[in-house]
Amino acid sequence: MDGRVLPVLLGPTGHPPKVYRIPVPGADGSPGTVIVYRRVPMAPGKIRFTRRWKYEYDPSGRDDSGLRWPWSKPRP
Repeated sequence: MDGRVLPVLLGPTGHPPKVYRIPVPGADGSPGTVIVYRRVPMAPGKIRFTRRWKYEYDPSGRDDSGLRWPWSKPRP
């Protein structure tokens, strides 16, 4: 958020992470906050069968990145 470029590590399949968290320190000793961005597909491009991604801001900031089983209860 301050103009720095941070490296994004790719997973074993070559995809960027689904959830990207940016820790922001608090001002004057107040507790910091975490800004959450989620990976979503971009509109299809000119080249077929390629998938491009972009990150969208998630104002809820929920942590939905864990493994979910079909029989698990839905998250609130």
